Amino acid sequence: MDLSIIIVNYNSAHHVINCIGSILESSMQMRYEIIVVDNASDKKDHEVVLGKYPSIKWIQLDYNAGFARANNAGIKSSSGEYILLLNADTLIRENAVQKVYQKFSTQEKYVACGVQLLNSDSTHQHSGAKFIKGGTNILLPLPYMGVFVKYMANQFQVKQPNVFSVDKDADVDWIVGAFILTKRKHIERAGLLDEDFFMYAEEIEWCSRLRKLGPMVLFAEMDIIHLGGGSSSSYYKVKQYDNSNDLWSTKAKQIIVSQMLRVRKQWGVFWYVFNLFMYFLEIPVFLVAVLFDNLLHGERAKHSFAQFKGYIKNMITAIPYFVDIFLNKHRFYKVW
Repeated sequence: MDLSIIIVNYNSAHHVINCIGSILESSMQMRYEIIVVDNASDKKDHEVVLGKYPSIKWIQLDYNAGFARANNAGIKSSSGEYILLLNADTLIRENAVQKVYQKFSTQEKYVACGVQLLNSDSTHQHSGAKFIKGGTNILLPLPYMGVFVKYMANQFQVKQPNVFSVDKDADVDWIVGAFILTKRKHIERAGLLDEDFFMYAEEIEWCSRLRKLGPMVLFAEMDIIHLGGGSSSSYYKVKQYDNSNDLWSTKAKQIIVSQMLRVRKQWGVFWYVFNLFMYFLEIPVFLVAVLFDNLLHGERAKHSFAQFKGYIKNMITAIPYFVDIFLNKHRFYKVW
C-alpha cells in the first residue's frame, strides 16, 4: 500500500461522507486505503458512512479517545508507506492528495508536509507555524496581558510565527493537524502521537519530535477546504472553531490544559511554570481592566464580566491538571 488516509470521526458522519467523497472524486493513481476511526459516536455513524462507502476500513473505539489516540489506532492498523492524517471536516479539491503525494515522495529532505488550508469562501487559514522559544506564543490570547506580550514581541522584531498564506513553498516547524502527510519510517523513529493529549496541541508536540529528524514544508500550490470545528464542535456544542482567542468557554478549558501540557513536554518545566504564572497573573489584570473598560465604554467594552468569570472558572477547575503536568505525570488529560 502506498498511502493510508486516516480520518477521525465523532458524531460527524456528514463531514466524513463529504470528505471521503471528495477523495474518491479525485484522480488517485497510487494504491491507497481510507481508514475511519470512530470515537464512540453516540449516533449510528458507522451505519451511515459504511452504507455509503462500504470499501473503507472502519475502526470502532469504545470510548471518546480524542485526536491523538484515535489517529494512533489508525496508524497501527494501516499498511501504507505514507501516512496522511486528514480531518473529517476537510474537502479535497483539484486532486490535492495525489499532487501532494507525488511531490512529497520526490523530496527526501522533508519529513512531513502540509498544504494551504482554506475557509469555505477560499480565504486563507492558519496552516502551520514556526516555534517560539518556550512556547510563549500561547500568551498571545490572554485578554490584556497578551496585548503587552505582542507589543514586546514587536519591539524586539519577533516575526509572526503563524503561516496563513504561502505564495511559495515554506519551511515550518509544525503543521496544523487538519492535513499532515509523513512517512511510516519517520513515525517509527519519532514515535506516535502522545496519548496523554485528548484534543488540541497534540500535533504541535508530535511535529516537534518529527522536526528533529528534518525540515517540514507547506506546499504553496496545493490547497484544501477546511470547514473547521467538525468533531470538536459536536463534542463541545459550540459553533466557533477558532481556538486562538477564547479562554472562557468549556472548550477553552481543554485548550488551556493541552497547551500547557505541550509546553511542559516540548520546552521543560521552567517555561511551563513561566507560562502558567502569566496565565494566573492575567486574573487580577483582567479584573481591573474589564472593570475600567466597562465603566468607560459600556456595551462597546472589549471584554465582559461574564468572560472574566469564565476565565477564572477555567483556571480554578484546571488546577489539578496543572499539578500533574508540573510533575510530568502520564495520564489522559481530558478535561471533564
